[in-house]
Amino acid sequence: MSAPLAFIDETTIASFERDGAVLVRGCLREWVDTLRRGIEYNIAHPGPDVRDYRDEGGGRFFGDYCNWDRIPEYREFLFESPAADIARALMRSRSARLFHEHVLIKETGTEIPTPWHQDLPYYCVDSETSCSLWLALDPVPAETCAEFVAGSHRWGTLFRPERFNRTPLNEDDPLESPPDIDSRREDYDILRWELEPGDAIAFTFRTLHGAPPNRSRAVRRRAFSSRWVGEGATYADRGGVTSPPFREVRLAHGAPLEGPEFPLVRG
Repeated sequence: MSAPLAFIDETTIASFERDGAVLVRGCLREWVDTLRRGIEYNIAHPGPDVRDYRDEGGGRFFGDYCNWDRIPEYREFLFESPAADIARALMRSRSARLFHEHVLIKETGTEIPTPWHQDLPYYCVDSETSCSLWLALDPVPAETCAEFVAGSHRWGTLFRPERFNRTPLNEDDPLESPPDIDSRREDYDILRWELEPGDAIAFTFRTLHGAPPNRSRAVRRRAFSSRWVGEGATYADRGGVTSPPFREVRLAHGAPLEGPEFPLVRG
């Protein structure tokens, strides 16, 4: 692979490998306005798999994914920004293939938390190398930032994918439920940061993470998350519902993760 980008040094890569999550400050600052425009279009024109949660106090948590092929700002970011190179450097991979993009917007005064979970059990992919880039598009105080359990990607355990109400995504799922991190926070090394627009948190698909409410009455919490895999990624038929569902994909279990839905962006 080519040399890591100037702002992805060996210390940053080592932290990513050790903790499963690392902050990369200012790496995508030039793309904030582009993605803000794309997100406002996305909110006004949601995709078929949108999730739009409302709480009793008027808060709103909007999430949508797999819209890069219809929203030009998303496509421009994913194919022309340094995001793929950042992911490739952190994964020590010769290539970076897009798995999907995901927008997560907690409007002001939103009391809805994101429960603790791993992403991989929701996904139709298996990969030794993975990287999500959670890009802040607004200032994010530490108390609103997504949180990550350091080292959880090395536990060797996959936890059951669940809905927001903690019911299993798939009935009769043999995996165990994620641990109750919040009741024993002192037992874990929990990572979170204060972010400025353009800062990105990189984490693996196996890293246990969640996010608190956005109780700010003044600042939205808009985030654009791009999900990447390195060489050797394969399609995984998990025998149930996955998120994203990728309904049109007809790959066999264990087949290379290829096709128009999963473009090779670098490599």
